Formats: sequence, C-alpha cells, structure tokens
Amino acid sequence: MDASRRQSGIQQLLAAEQEAQQIVNAARAAKSARLRQAKEEAEREIAEYRSQMEAEFQRKVAESSGDSGANVKRLEQETAAKIEQLNQQAESISPEVIQMLLRHVTTVKN
Repeated sequence: MDASRRQSGIQQLLAAEQEAQQIVNAARAAKSARLRQAKEEAEREIAEYRSQMEAEFQRKVAESSGDSGANVKRLEQETAAKIEQLNQQAESISPEVIQMLLRHVTTVKN
C-alpha cells in the first residue's frame, strides 16, 4: 500500500503542477491582453490630444493671419492719412514758395 500511496501522491503533485501551470498561463494571457488594451487606449488618447492641439493651432493661425490683414489695412489707412496731410501742407505753403522762387529768379545781383 505504501507504493500505491506514493504513486497517488505523485499523481496529485503532477496534477497540481499542471493546474499551477494553467493558472500561470492564464495570468500571462490576461496580462498580455491588458497591455494591448492599455496601448490601444493610450494611442486613442494621443490621437485625440493631437487633433485638439492641431485644431487649436489652426485657430491661432487663422486669428493671427486675420490680424496681419487688419494690420496691413491699418497701415495703409495711416499711410494714406499721412500722404493727405503732407499734400495739404504743401498746398498751404505753395504760394509762398512760388513767391520766394520768383523773387530769387527776378532779382539780379551785380
């Protein structure tokens, strides 16, 4: 009976070892599946974040290019106003300049 008990004990140990191996394999498979799932979730979050940042960048580019158009228009208006101011000043002193030139041209020095 001793031999059969040993044989029975060995069989129980082998069965327990196989069961432990199955548990370890199942845990490895679950870990691998969870890692894949986590990687997919991270990639999704990265793609979402990237699209948000791209949208914000495009919005800022649109705002700044709109501002540059406004700046160009403002500069054109300021330039036109300055030219008009200079033309008015020239018109106001034009008769005096003509008189001065005529005086110098018609005055003869001996």
